[in-house]
Amino acid sequence: MSKTRFTPKLKIKKGDKVVVITGASKGVEGTVLEVFPKKNRVIVEGVNPAKKHTKPTNDNPGGINEINKTIDISNLKLVDPKSGEATRVGRRVEDGKIVRYSKKSGQTIK
Repeated sequence: MSKTRFTPKLKIKKGDKVVVITGASKGVEGTVLEVFPKKNRVIVEGVNPAKKHTKPTNDNPGGINEINKTIDISNLKLVDPKSGEATRVGRRVEDGKIVRYSKKSGQTIK
């Protein structure tokens, strides 16, 4: 892992609807469940599934569970709220606050 002085500002946040643009899950849409800014990776619902074997404990019966593994943020694009297609994200100032907007439609993203 390379050492960086700072973590870059990410264009994708938890709760965003994204589409996978490359890899085994190409074309799959899902919601971002968790973001790891230092690693530049995210967990997306229904993308990059894997099976995890767990030992039984008092709380957990154990067995084989299916989990979603992380995917690199560069393999994702945000879904445009207006058209539903993949779009790039920009930033602009509205009412003194910096907001994200869709480059395709120009619409502000929540």
